[in-house]
Amino acid sequence: QVQLVESGGGLVQAGGSVRLSCAASGRTFITYAMGWFRQAPGKEREFVAAISRSSGVTYYAASVKGRFTSSRDNAKNMVYLQMNSLKTEDTAVYYCAATNKAWGSALTTIIPYDSWGQGTQVTVSS
Repeated sequence: QVQLVESGGGLVQAGGSVRLSCAASGRTFITYAMGWFRQAPGKEREFVAAISRSSGVTYYAASVKGRFTSSRDNAKNMVYLQMNSLKTEDTAVYYCAATNKAWGSALTTIIPYDSWGQGTQVTVSS
């Protein structure tokens, strides 16, 4: 497993942008696909975005496609989530997660991920 620490959350107005960062420990970062999930109060944790090990393939939830972009820097053990055109419904705690047990569309499900960060709050005001 890897240890993950998110940063970059905060309060932003609707229509604004925020970039989340996730720092991973360990020398095997490139063997992990990375995902972003979020959980709003009273709701289940849901998939937001995922990126393959080589950054060649990304996946997005329909609700964020075209607004959010996930990227990673394997040399720095970092993964990012650029969030643009934010809406009030994007308000949630955002988590990064890692898995070395899944590929392809399985990355859009929560089950394969076994390393999680502590989460960072993103609040979008109207």
